[in-house]
Order: sequence, then structure tokens, then C-alpha cells
Amino acid sequence: MKLCLAVLGLLLAGSVYAEEEKSSYDWLKMVTLAAHQTDYSGVFVYQYDNQVETSLISHIVGPDSEYEKIESLDGPRREIVRHHGQAWCITDQKVVQLNSRLARGGLSFILPEQLPALSANYQVEEIGVERVAGYASQVVLLKPRDNLRYAHKIWVYSTSGLPLRTAVLDDRNQLVEQYTFTQLKMGNEVDHTWISSLNAPDINSASAKDPDAEKISKFADSGWVVDGIPAGFTKIMEVQRPMHGRHMPVTQLVFSDGLAAFSVFIELLEVDQDEVEGLSSRGAVNLYHRQVDNHLYTVVGEVPPRTVMQVLDSIRYNGR
Repeated sequence: MKLCLAVLGLLLAGSVYAEEEKSSYDWLKMVTLAAHQTDYSGVFVYQYDNQVETSLISHIVGPDSEYEKIESLDGPRREIVRHHGQAWCITDQKVVQLNSRLARGGLSFILPEQLPALSANYQVEEIGVERVAGYASQVVLLKPRDNLRYAHKIWVYSTSGLPLRTAVLDDRNQLVEQYTFTQLKMGNEVDHTWISSLNAPDINSASAKDPDAEKISKFADSGWVVDGIPAGFTKIMEVQRPMHGRHMPVTQLVFSDGLAAFSVFIELLEVDQDEVEGLSSRGAVNLYHRQVDNHLYTVVGEVPPRTVMQVLDSIRYNGR
């Protein structure tokens, strides 16, 4: 009888855990929708190492497209504008069209189609309720199931699901980087008038476009193989693209687990090319590159240093 009760207790505990897990993932579903379906504008602060950067972001949902503008408030003027699947970088000197397939947008950092895969790579927990920029938010923790990716904390606005703050933590629970709103407006309070400026001639002119933006060619198999990919990461893109300052195109492979992503670049070394090998970091983004025979391998992404090093050491050419 005691054994039966013990087994029943374990089954009930497992059922409660499953319900908690399901409830936590409901918050993530809200985040993916809110990031694309909410009008909002506000000031947010990006912190990494001892650096602080402040930006103004505006996001509008139009009848046929999303519109987003991120304006730096520190240093030289710089804006990133996105709409109708296109992206531009605007400075005092010029307007350059970016390749939208490679540009990430604002708060839409979770890919909806990869949400089901997150449970295999992260344990999701609700860990409390806090206020951010004056709004009540549910704090959700995504703990990695290995040490090859970072933990993430998301402060989710309880009403709409908009992420108000995000933090990346290492395996010692130390802060790696953080985005947080300090001022925020939503809904009818958001200014829509700036959208009309997107039809300005300098944005739509051909001369404003990056000449390399349309030169990226897709292919299914370049012949390059990466054996040391952490479990849960899948290849979402493989392209051959031009690189500024290079004469030959570069092969790029992009991998994602639905939350984090990294790229592998493989390029043929040129005679006048003098690269410094090693590891460098900026917040959660780590970059590692090394010369192997007559190629330069580079791995860069939002994963710990040990991961980019493991990935680079496993690159090999398997032939087409």
C-alpha cells in the first residue's frame, strides 16, 4: 500500500511539474506574439561588461506590415529602420540598405516555429512578479540543460506579453548582458507620424542600397561540415556572401536552437590578409577565429566561449 501511495505521489508530482512547464511556455508564446503584434515605443538600456548604451525604439503594426525604428541616443546618430521586409541603417553621412535575411529585429528574438524545440534545450520556470518601467511583469527563467548555452531571464508584461527586460546569465549566474525598458508607451499612446518618413527619396533611392545586399546566393550544401554543434541547434541558413574588404565570397552557416544563434564563416585566405587569431567578446556575443591550412574559420554568436571554440575545432570539408 505504501509503495502504491509513493508511486501515486510521484505521478502527481510529475503531472504538476508538466502543468507548470506548460504554463511557463505559454508565457513564451505570448512573447513571440506580442513582439510582432503590439504598438510600443520607449527608451531601453543595453548593459554589458562596464558599458551602457541607450536607444529609443518604436514599433508599429500596420495593416500590411510591421514598422520598427531603433535610434541610438549615445554618440553619433545612427538609426535602424525596418518595414515591408527591408532594413536600413541611417547615419548623418549616408543611408545603407541592409540584407534583411541576416538582420535581427528588436525584441523578436524567439522564433515562433522553434518554440516546441526549446523544451529539449531549456527548463522554463516562473520565478516571480516584478515591476519594470512601471508595469507589472512575470519573470520567466530559461535554464539551459547543458553548459554550452546561456541562461535567459525575461520580464514579460503580464497583460500583453511584451518583454520589458531580458538578461543573459552565465553558468555562475553572473550577468553577461541586459536589455531593459526605462520608459515605455503602448497602444494608442504611440506616435505613428514617423512612418511617413519611410517614403523619403533617400531611403527608396537605388543609390542608398548596399551593393552587396542582393549578392547573397543560397545553396543547400557547400561541402563544409560542422560536427561539434551542441544538441538542439539546427542549421537554419547556408549562404555564400560577399564580405567587406574581401575579394572572394565567404561561406556562412547559421545555427539556432530557437533562442540563441551563432554563425560559422569560412573564407579562403588572401595574400594580403593578416588576421589576428583568438577569442573576443562583447556582452553575450563571443567571436573566435583561427587559421586552418589556407582558410580562416570564424565562429560568432550568442553562446559561451567554450561553445564557439568547440564548434570551430570541429569544422571540416566533406566535399560537394
